[in-house]
Amino acid sequence: MAYAEAGDSRVRRKKRIRKKVFGSTERPRLTVFRTSTHMYAQIVDDVSGVTLAAASTLSEDLKAHEGHRGNIEAAKAVGRLIAERAKVASIDKVVFDRNGFLYHGRVQALADAAREAGLDF
Repeated sequence: MAYAEAGDSRVRRKKRIRKKVFGSTERPRLTVFRTSTHMYAQIVDDVSGVTLAAASTLSEDLKAHEGHRGNIEAAKAVGRLIAERAKVASIDKVVFDRNGFLYHGRVQALADAAREAGLDF
């Protein structure tokens, strides 16, 4: 039961965060999802309900990544890739949605790598 309780607390945090974080056309939302084996990131325009850019450890660009894809190095690679794809889509500024995950470890690594690659949030 401890696992279900941990998931429930993440969902409660997620709902609390999503009440405040909203992506507009000028400043879309960068949302992060993580599992034990993979990292996912997408940039979403909440006004029109459209995903503008997406990247994950399952992306073709990162398939050649050696080793485990659920670690900090893989998260940094996803952060750089989502920033590159955002630049192609003419997106410079985003709001960050950690999706209920703690801003620590892989989530923080992805955010820092996206900032270093040029995204502003």
